[in-house]
Amino acid sequence: MTEIFAHRGSCHPARENTIVAFVAARDLGADGIELDVHLSADGDVVVHHDGVLPGLGPIGRLLSAELPAWLPSLGEALDACWPLQVNVEIKQDESETASERHRSLAREVVTLLAARKGAPRIVVTSFSLSAIDAVSASEPGLATALLVHPAGNPLRALLTARQHGHGGLHPFFLSVDADLMSAARASGTAIRAWTVDDPVQIAALGELGVDAVVTNDVPVARRALGRTHLSGAAPPLDAG
Repeated sequence: MTEIFAHRGSCHPARENTIVAFVAARDLGADGIELDVHLSADGDVVVHHDGVLPGLGPIGRLLSAELPAWLPSLGEALDACWPLQVNVEIKQDESETASERHRSLAREVVTLLAARKGAPRIVVTSFSLSAIDAVSASEPGLATALLVHPAGNPLRALLTARQHGHGGLHPFFLSVDADLMSAARASGTAIRAWTVDDPVQIAALGELGVDAVVTNDVPVARRALGRTHLSGAAPPLDAG
């Protein structure tokens, strides 16, 4: 069955990447939530897509106490998402110290997850290979996946992911085809396609057998995949 991950929660009734958005996605019948994390200046893992907050500056230069009340910590977000699966994306930093920041954020994510129940329901992803390598090195039991840019070569990325021991690949939805799915099945790699809202495209991805789609519109995705009834909690992710 192709699962449905709500992109940054369900942002139609609420601000994206917030507690309200995560709860709304759960109520709409998502199997999982995709969210993004950054590291505050004092080392807290917080949930937001962009690295800069308008009017406040870069999250990495702000103390957690200086962040707006609507911006949740990862711990708060995981509580709101329970019992759904969660795709935690370590956001890519383009600065000169990017690799070290990726590793620092990865280590903090692992520390937080290791102290909580429900880690089998979490996959940690990033466009940064060094970030998910750091996750695997710190906690080999956590599921990890490599994100692929739309202009990237998904077959080459699949090979890279497997060589580094990562059990998942998250390509742009237009990059998914029968050749990629065949190679993924042969290597035991989970394919979760991002970010697709068109029901025809979603249905086609389901026919190809992708493990999950990331979408902004959970109800549309459910209808496109023939999911007419809400069900219970989704099963744990494979560690990979």
